Amino acid sequence: MTIRVMLADDHTVFRDGLRHLIEKEAAMEVVGEAENGRKAVRLAEELSPDIIIMDITMPDLNGIEAARQLLSLKPDVKVIALSMHSDRRFVLGMLEAGAVGYLLKDCAFGELAAAIRQVATGHTYLSPKIADVVVKGYLDNKPASPSAADLLTPREREILQLLAEGLSVKEIAAHVFLSIKTVETHRTKIMQKLKMRSIAELTKYAIREGLVSLDG
Repeated sequence: MTIRVMLADDHTVFRDGLRHLIEKEAAMEVVGEAENGRKAVRLAEELSPDIIIMDITMPDLNGIEAARQLLSLKPDVKVIALSMHSDRRFVLGMLEAGAVGYLLKDCAFGELAAAIRQVATGHTYLSPKIADVVVKGYLDNKPASPSAADLLTPREREILQLLAEGLSVKEIAAHVFLSIKTVETHRTKIMQKLKMRSIAELTKYAIREGLVSLDG
């Protein structure tokens, strides 16, 4: 059977190259592409792909939150993270969100193709470097450093990212279909939980936590 793959990455050239390589593989096809996490959730619900190759740092909704949302809607879809981040917080964040694979963007395509096939048959796949990160974390028996994932609700993390990306409260309310008052309440709670007093501080925090990219 053909493995139906969806790509979620905010870099068009990267998606183009990946699609070209995947479609040269036997029994694989790319059925959809998304340039941000929110579109990835929507497309996954619409297309029901077998596998989603998901970047982490994407605009509008990052890969961790997108994976969490789409897997709550489509639990049979399998998510493989393909990221430049090897930091333990990102790795555990994706795995806790439900991803069953994690590779770094500097991997050879042959490794990614093998991971797609392995995940499609119900297995998990972690690249050797990522497996080392996970194993070391368990051996150290230390929790990852506290992050937004530990402090905020999924909705608060979503709004934090949008605030950090420069959207106004009114724009966020329209974007996520909430009232302005509700968004203001979320903003207040976010600032209280993170002990921050300004949008500038929230933005710096979001960048540090990988919720917002600096590379555009």
